[in-house]
Amino acid sequence: MFPKKKETMNKKTIKRLLRIVFIIASISSLYFVPWVLVKAWILPLPDTVQEQLEEGISHGFDGMIVYVDQAGKPPEFYAAGWHDRKNKIPAYPQALFKIASITKLYIAVATTKLVKEGRLSLDKTLAEYFPELARRIENSDKITLRMMVQHRSGIPNFVDHPDYWIKPPKNRKETLEYALGLPADFEPDEDYGYSNTNYMLIEDLIDKTLGYSHQQYIKEEILIPLGLKHTFGSLSEVNIDDVMSGYYVGVDKDFKTENTGLMLATAEDVGIFLRALNDGSVFNKGEQEIYSSIYVYEHTGLLPGYQSIAKYYKDIDTVVIQFNNTTNFDGYDWNLAEIIYSRIVKIVRRKKSA
Repeated sequence: MFPKKKETMNKKTIKRLLRIVFIIASISSLYFVPWVLVKAWILPLPDTVQEQLEEGISHGFDGMIVYVDQAGKPPEFYAAGWHDRKNKIPAYPQALFKIASITKLYIAVATTKLVKEGRLSLDKTLAEYFPELARRIENSDKITLRMMVQHRSGIPNFVDHPDYWIKPPKNRKETLEYALGLPADFEPDEDYGYSNTNYMLIEDLIDKTLGYSHQQYIKEEILIPLGLKHTFGSLSEVNIDDVMSGYYVGVDKDFKTENTGLMLATAEDVGIFLRALNDGSVFNKGEQEIYSSIYVYEHTGLLPGYQSIAKYYKDIDTVVIQFNNTTNFDGYDWNLAEIIYSRIVKIVRRKKSA
């Protein structure tokens, strides 16, 4: 009996030790988590979206904008912090914002429309569309337009090139050069790998197919039909003072003058587009089926100084758009933005169920 008793005691001891190790490990892991994220997560949920934005500013964002569109209710607009910190201009909801990769939703819709028109084929290869690039992009004879739209091409992301941030490209040609000649990330359609290079090539393909800019096509086929008068294809089309300033922590510079070639829009315009995307009103007959087979119905965006989140919640029939104009090198501001966004959605849900 004695050995059995001893074995039981050992098991108890091991369990205690494991609990202690777990507690120590948990405490140690918290040491490496920025406390601003912990604080943002555990604070009591405010009563209003505006209070949550003010809280976000206290966490370190220079400026924030939120747009909420609940079906059957007037849209709600919120802003906090600075539109322009240097000139002490307060943030306002109607400001233009660099929406970064949210642009991909518009490109995907434009691609869908051209496919439906028969001007593009999802199954045609990159080598067929761009024979001049065939030898510079691995697997170009196997990569289809469908794979590029879906980020399943394996084409390297130009921003991952080691020199991209050291020697930023000055134009579109230099940007593409950072992806050309590099080995594929994976075999076509064998994996998923988010790559901005895919969409740069798709934009070029649309331009080549149309004989004019994809921005003009988007304006004619998407923006004008939806009545979106505050969405633009590039910085050259807008009054720079209307653009919300963008800040990088530790860098004494306003990034709003950097021409990224990506779209700018107000939060309201993005919200209207996102609802139209989700309810299908942005599409003509037969287009939504194509789109649903190739791309997503929500997106986020990230550029130096600019973060954006655009999502639709079917269960509450609500669109929530959030813009933040501060980023940093360690990436914690993105996590912080997501925490604030999730709390805003909780506030909206609570208000709707009240």
